Amino acid sequence: MTEKTANVPAQIRQNDREVRKALHNKVLKAHRYDGDTLIIDELGLRHGTCRVDVAVVNGRLHGYEIKSDSDTLERLPQQIAVYGEIFDRVTLIVGEKHAEKSITQIPSWWGVKVATTGPNGTKFEHYRRESNNRDINPLALAELLWRPEVVSILQGLGAPAPILKKPRAVLYAYLAESVELNELRRLVRTTLKARTDWRGQRPPSLDAG
Repeated sequence: MTEKTANVPAQIRQNDREVRKALHNKVLKAHRYDGDTLIIDELGLRHGTCRVDVAVVNGRLHGYEIKSDSDTLERLPQQIAVYGEIFDRVTLIVGEKHAEKSITQIPSWWGVKVATTGPNGTKFEHYRRESNNRDINPLALAELLWRPEVVSILQGLGAPAPILKKPRAVLYAYLAESVELNELRRLVRTTLKARTDWRGQRPPSLDAG
């Protein structure tokens, strides 16, 4: 690493909860009051294969992955693969303990913010700016939606009635193949922002505390 970061006193133990709270209250503060932006904690991806710590949905899908000093990097390779299929941009929020190693593993289009925790809380130092992901998988993107949502979209597109009765996997594939990627991205974002019943999943973040 080339950027200077503050030393964390030994008695201050950084954890995911503290970093997540600071992320909401500092980095994402402006988004919380934007009516066109949805912030979701623990959004499931690829039917629960993994969950992104925080997803921001507005004019793009932006994932935030937290690796605090109390975390491990064991799941990072799988997360890199799955996030790369879905998100337009990703930012790694990483504690100093894992910063150097994790930055060598992630794709060049991921952004990085280094989290340091001290007596006055957690602060973030910008390390690398995000850039656009050019390898989105349409099928993985479509799988963010629930079956009734996909059926509604396909009805609007004029899909044949027999298709609408097919299993979920068939519907996802049909949607992914029926529209251009940019239109699919728009449809997914619009549908997520319109969703009101999250079926017991962790709801959108309305208040980080």
